[in-house]
Amino acid sequence: MTQRQEFRALRSYPGFELREYKPCVIAEVRVSAQYSTATNAAFGSLFKYISKGNKSATKIAMTAPVIAAQNTEKGATDEWFISFVMPSDSNIGHLPHPNDSQVVLRQLETETCVASSFRGKATAELSEQKAKELRAAAAKENIALSDEIRICRFDPPFKPGFMQYNEIVIPIVKEEPRLRLV
Repeated sequence: MTQRQEFRALRSYPGFELREYKPCVIAEVRVSAQYSTATNAAFGSLFKYISKGNKSATKIAMTAPVIAAQNTEKGATDEWFISFVMPSDSNIGHLPHPNDSQVVLRQLETETCVASSFRGKATAELSEQKAKELRAAAAKENIALSDEIRICRFDPPFKPGFMQYNEIVIPIVKEEPRLRLV
């Protein structure tokens, strides 16, 4: 079975879950393209990296999900960060360096996010609709969200679309410490 990105469910709400994602390492490729072509543009480089396309010719286990992330605050609607999560026991200092300069290894720290799942082919339209629904549900619970959206796909593209499992994950806004007046 394919290893999945590790998280701890903190609380369930109608339509979504509040999660704490554990620290992990990702292999990431930045792509300037529409969502419909961004994942395909980056997938080959990422797959080569885990399939011995690295300085030590080491095979790295495939994990799930494949993540397409975008920060809408910056207004670049055609800039995507496509990533593979490295196996949970990975350490950025011990992973082999990629042969492809487009592939960047990055350490992610513990992060609290909201997440909702959906079935079907994760098209741009369906993913955008699900992200809007998640933002609306979180707003009802007074949970402030960042401008980042992560479309997480768990199944291979050859699996029939109606059977594909996906998630929308959005980090929450970290509250700034408040000054206390004495």
